[in-house]
Amino acid sequence: MTAMDISIHASFLPQDDPEAALAFYRDTLGFELRNDVGHNNLRWLTVGPKGQPDTNIVLSPPAMDPGITDDERRVITEMMAKGTYASLVLATPDLDGTFDRLVAAGADIVQEPADQPYGLRDCAVRDPAGNMLRIQEHR
Repeated sequence: MTAMDISIHASFLPQDDPEAALAFYRDTLGFELRNDVGHNNLRWLTVGPKGQPDTNIVLSPPAMDPGITDDERRVITEMMAKGTYASLVLATPDLDGTFDRLVAAGADIVQEPADQPYGLRDCAVRDPAGNMLRIQEHR
C-alpha cells in the first residue's frame, strides 16, 4: 500500500467580530486576507501566512451549523467567552520578537515565552474571539 499525499488546507476558528478578527490576524500576526465572504449579515474570512498559499484559517461565525441546538449554541458562546472552545498552534523562528510585537499590539497575553517540560519553548495569547493560540519557537 502506498502512502496518501494529504495536507492540511484549511482549519476553522470561530469569530464573533469580523473586523476585530481581521485586525488581529492580518494586522497583528501579519497574515494575508485571502477571502472575505458575506451572507445574511455574517462574514467568513480566510487568512493565512504569507508565502504559504495552501495553508488557510477560515474565521467563521460560531455555531452556524443548522444541526446545532439552541442549548449547544449557548454552550459554544459560553466556552468562547471563557477561551476554552477552540485553539490553534502556530510556530515562529523568533518567539521573543513575535511576543514583543503581540504585546505592543495589545494582544490578550495568557502566557509569556517559557521553556516547557516537553521540550518546546512557547507562549500563549487569545484572539479577539477568545480562541487560544499557542506560538511555539520553531528552530
